[in-house]
Amino acid sequence: MTTVSYLECSHTGERYEAGKLHNLSKTGFPLLVRYDLEAARQGWNREWIASGPTSMWRYAPVLPVSKPASIVSLGEGLTPMIRTRRLGEKIGAPNLYVKDDGVNPTGSFKARGLSCAISMAKELGVTKVAIPSAGNAASALAAYAAAAGMEAHIYMPRDVPQANFIECKAFGANVTLVDGLISDCAKIVAQRAPIEGWFDISTLKEPYRIEGKKTMGYEIAEQFHWSLPDAILYPTGGGVGIIGMWKAFQELEALGWVVGKRPKMIAVQVEGCMPVVRAYEKGAERSEFFENASTVASGLRVPKPLGDFLILRAVRESGGTAIAVSDAEALKAGIDLACEEGVFAAPEGAACVAAIPKLLASGALHRDERIVIYNTGAGLKYLEAYSTRFPRNTGGESDKLGGLITPR
Repeated sequence: MTTVSYLECSHTGERYEAGKLHNLSKTGFPLLVRYDLEAARQGWNREWIASGPTSMWRYAPVLPVSKPASIVSLGEGLTPMIRTRRLGEKIGAPNLYVKDDGVNPTGSFKARGLSCAISMAKELGVTKVAIPSAGNAASALAAYAAAAGMEAHIYMPRDVPQANFIECKAFGANVTLVDGLISDCAKIVAQRAPIEGWFDISTLKEPYRIEGKKTMGYEIAEQFHWSLPDAILYPTGGGVGIIGMWKAFQELEALGWVVGKRPKMIAVQVEGCMPVVRAYEKGAERSEFFENASTVASGLRVPKPLGDFLILRAVRESGGTAIAVSDAEALKAGIDLACEEGVFAAPEGAACVAAIPKLLASGALHRDERIVIYNTGAGLKYLEAYSTRFPRNTGGESDKLGGLITPR
């Protein structure tokens, strides 16, 4: 049984009633779900978790859904934690791990947030949902909305990876491609949602996606036998993963399940879109809109995250940092990870691999530290990006790429 107490404005601390439809606070800031963690501590034991569902719903007492029948799950979460022995030694980080969320439903970590958000939408009687997305969130929303029998409306940049577009259409979603960035898509959803009766599930514009994402932090603790690593590198677009994990670590401490220092949270972006890195370097509390954002890592092409102040707060409170790498460095690192460890990561996750040598050289990381890289998606969803490294020429109709394989 969930132990939700209330919703809280992330900026002012103002409280809102739980169990009702909410988007942002009255002052335009994200809402966070708060729990009665003392009650959870009295009625729940971490030793019981192993006998729970083999999904993120093993942490149901600290998730917002109150009715088990409301849960819309495709088996998301409980993804592998992989020790990268060869690659780690090669780049000077022998205690390097990859948390591989590319094996989630629809091939990305977005499954966590959308499972929770759609489950709550179902519980609250929502029948129509909408989302602006750089790609993977759209795929996840389309899948979970289909599983819930909801009508889904998706707005994506016209140049999203083909895998995302096809997935959304296959799941029966209403898809609109937009000439612009995710920020342009968000403006359209914000305008149309009240008119069309859609529940807007934009990043941090409702309080429940972050609750699904925070299970990444619970899993890391569980997989390290209720201890925490020294550092976590997270590819940062909207940054909900960092915000969610930081929230998870606070909750785990309150539950008494982990002790000791929290990990250094390191936000990794790309040079073509690095609003958080610039804000961190300037000592600013908020980021500025990043003009002409461009990168092959479509999930990192977020020119101004709504939760930038929460990302920066987690980075600074943890003693972490923010760093950017080039697209070329990310793709090379992704290939290195695949060759050395058999993990084909999205360019977003690969960007974290590329950042490790730079962080070691600067002293932000140390060789003996236990470091976790969060890979947020499957490389197979980014074939257009990786194809620039592996060109394949066709010789005619019988040698065409893809399509049906027919007898010759």
